[in-house]
Amino acid sequence: MSQTVFVLEDDTDISRLVQHHLEAAGFAARLYANPANVLTDAERQPPALFLLDIMVPGGDGLDVCRRLRNHPALSPVPIIFLTARAGENDRVLGLELGADDYITKPFAPRELLARVKAVLRRFERPATPSVISFEDVLIDASAMQLKVRGELTTTTATEFRLLDYLARHPGRVFSRDHLLDAVWGDARFVTPRSVDVYVRRIREKIETDPENPRFLKTVRGAGYRFEVPRPVQ
Repeated sequence: MSQTVFVLEDDTDISRLVQHHLEAAGFAARLYANPANVLTDAERQPPALFLLDIMVPGGDGLDVCRRLRNHPALSPVPIIFLTARAGENDRVLGLELGADDYITKPFAPRELLARVKAVLRRFERPATPSVISFEDVLIDASAMQLKVRGELTTTTATEFRLLDYLARHPGRVFSRDHLLDAVWGDARFVTPRSVDVYVRRIREKIETDPENPRFLKTVRGAGYRFEVPRPVQ
């Protein structure tokens, strides 16, 4: 069965171009010129990925992204912004809302497909899944689930991959550039600042006090280190 991509794009020429190349690559595409029915249709049949323009009539892609990330069933579905807004602040805002990639117009269809496939690969389950558990945190790689204090905590695929990578290498210091290579691969929109955004999002989910983290530590001038506190003897 083809993976379905929901495309929110009000420019008919662009949406048809995207649809043509997605379908040629084996995907199914559902086109939306405004946000009105995107969430309702996704609740009925969740897509493999959302491709969102930011500036569309009747709302905007940023608000759709925000609502998706607050939706218990749809929050794990990856999101790519496809937009003419190319400023760094726009990209960072998209990241802060939970986007997994950010493509600016004009774009090359081949690059678009490569980025869609790269984001979907982040959702692939590891070949040798295992569970990491410490204190009140449980990271289940096979289910791509995070539980904190016994409660299932929603994450995006990118958040989960970054957390899982750090937690599987406790005590090691990783530079931002290393984490970009390990988690994002060849995604071009991400920068060292992007890593900081995701670290902040992860801390808000696993730390009791995100401003004074116990697990995900900043190593000034070097990067980040994950620490699993030792039990008190």
